[in-house]
Amino acid sequence: MPELAVRTEFDYSSEIYKDAYSRINAIVIEGEQEAYSNYLQMAELLPEDKEDLVRLAKMENRHKKGFQACGNNLKVSPDMPYAQEFFAGLHGNFQQAFSEGKVVTCLLIQALIIEAFAIAAYNIYIPVADDFARKITEGVVKDEYTHLNYGEEWLKANFATAKEELEQANKENLPLVWKMLNQVQGDAKVLGMEKEALVEDFMISYGEALSNIGFSTREIMRMSSYGLAGV
Repeated sequence: MPELAVRTEFDYSSEIYKDAYSRINAIVIEGEQEAYSNYLQMAELLPEDKEDLVRLAKMENRHKKGFQACGNNLKVSPDMPYAQEFFAGLHGNFQQAFSEGKVVTCLLIQALIIEAFAIAAYNIYIPVADDFARKITEGVVKDEYTHLNYGEEWLKANFATAKEELEQANKENLPLVWKMLNQVQGDAKVLGMEKEALVEDFMISYGEALSNIGFSTREIMRMSSYGLAGV
């Protein structure tokens, strides 16, 4: 099978691979930790959805433990300070929005941007992952679609009042995703993940979410263009 042919090219025990993996693994662990914390905070802003949001948070915490196990399997220590710095921009913007009670902005950052980013990364990683990590990641990515769907459904139901804030939050946060992709592209390539494929998969997931919420194709193209500010 072609997938297996691609995967056998990698020496998962090489120092070059493990060095890059220490940062990529840390990023996914930190991403799941951010998601866990973010959903718990959103439960405070949306008490009527608290049960659902706590359930989503617990799923993210399980994902984090799964990715920690992936690092342990390759005998790699994740570079967590690097990962925390990597997420600093989105983290700061989420905390600012939370402190101001901006539910819509919080949902865009976590349930749309971070989830679409995770889905893209996991989809591109699965074909080139080691056997242990592939099984873990396949299970995780299925869950992430349900998290993306939560954000879509809430924002769709509140689209009329949320639209303006969504557009502003997109303008402020989408450029950060491009900076993050640029920052990680070297390590990702060592793991067999091309930046162009990550960008394409992210924009497909993010664009489909915006469409499901209620934005027109023209509006989505305009909103997507703000990512270029981060190039």
